[in-house]
Amino acid sequence: MRTAYTADQIRAAEHALMARLPEGTLMQRAAAGLAAVCATALGRVYGSRVALLVGGGDNGGDALYAGALLARRGARVEAVLAGSRTHERGLEAYLLAGGRVAGVMAVERADLVVDGLVGIGATGALREPYAELARAANAAPALTVAVDVPSGVDASSGRVAGAAVEAQITVTMGAPKTGLLVDPGAARAGAVELVDIGLGPYLPAPDVTALTGADVADLLPRPATESDKYRRGVVGIAAGSDLYTGAAVLAVGGALRAGAGMVRHVGQHAPVAQVRSHWPEAVVTELERPSIDGVGRVQAWVLGPGLGTGAWAHEVAASVLASDVPVLVDADALTLVSRDRSLLRRTAPVLVTPHAGELSRLIGAGRAEIEAGRLEHARAAAAELGVTVLLKGSTTVVAEADRPVRVNATGTSWLATGGTGDVLAGVSGALLAQGLDCYDAASCAAHLHGLAGRIAADGAPLNAADVAAAIPEAIRRVHDEG
Repeated sequence: MRTAYTADQIRAAEHALMARLPEGTLMQRAAAGLAAVCATALGRVYGSRVALLVGGGDNGGDALYAGALLARRGARVEAVLAGSRTHERGLEAYLLAGGRVAGVMAVERADLVVDGLVGIGATGALREPYAELARAANAAPALTVAVDVPSGVDASSGRVAGAAVEAQITVTMGAPKTGLLVDPGAARAGAVELVDIGLGPYLPAPDVTALTGADVADLLPRPATESDKYRRGVVGIAAGSDLYTGAAVLAVGGALRAGAGMVRHVGQHAPVAQVRSHWPEAVVTELERPSIDGVGRVQAWVLGPGLGTGAWAHEVAASVLASDVPVLVDADALTLVSRDRSLLRRTAPVLVTPHAGELSRLIGAGRAEIEAGRLEHARAAAAELGVTVLLKGSTTVVAEADRPVRVNATGTSWLATGGTGDVLAGVSGALLAQGLDCYDAASCAAHLHGLAGRIAADGAPLNAADVAAAIPEAIRRVHDEG
């Protein structure tokens, strides 16, 4: 499992470790690791041009010491001193090694730019001249390597309030920072390289985690020799309407592909007919009235894809949410519960799967604000609503009260197409019916869905049905990794 930490957690661990080491040891370790990554990125150090963007804090010191090591190997290293003060010992070592001080033009002629402008404690928008230097680095043809986090990215949240360095590589010290795993910060980080400086024994419980394929394989249920369709999980799917028939087809397809023992679909005539045509293995019930009474045994429900938002859909939602099994609330059902919060007053578990706009309606925050601060708003929604939240988007996050937020790293931008969320709902519902709790079901489903998107796209456009079809291959791959 990958773990990440806030700036405060990292600083506390650093202080605990520094109390046991000679002064400057941690910076020397960090600088050596940074220089090694830069050397690998350059390929040939001797004769290369390196520009250092140096702020007044420890990240600037890391950059200067790393610059000294590169200068000793024959690189032409130029430092742009941005702060009103500079790390004195770092600058001294840098100049003794043959490094030079230069202006911003050094960035334009560099083969590699090292971003050491601000450290992990910085918050808010970059001030000048830092913002100008960040823009210069982004405009330069050189590869950019960030120290710890790209300047302008909030290390604890991934927020980007203004100009920010767009790094191709981020060399993070001691442990990954939360902002490197969550957009919009993650999009500025590039490939993240971890330098071990000895913080491990001093780190607390993580702020954020990300499941690996092996983690997902450990969590996924496997059928035993005595399994039957009921023991493998029966998922009910209340989805589709006369207007939106495809949503039901896609949700049912996701559930079937994810290993549910049985899928029961309930809905109006048009979606029922489509589901029966596409998925003859599904058990379908055309509802004569908006109630699930008499539908049969169900171990978890998926509620909402394409259901509509009128009175009929509201009564179906009320009937499903009155059950005593876990319910996933998606799409149109999110609109229904945003209008009528009383629908969520239940003792059985609830998983909601909104995108930013749907979460905006649920908690009253602006969509842009949610996109900028995905972690905090997912956490706030989980606490306020008493549910598990899977917030979809460029970084999918799963939040539940009193547990670390999980982020998903397997997605692809090709998944930004209609219907893929319906497939995700079906996969999540299948895992709920197979016995995973909301936190694990949402996390595993997001991982498999993202991986299936990559498999289906293979660098080209995809459609939602392609993603559903790729779910079994995604499951095979995580089992291979496990």
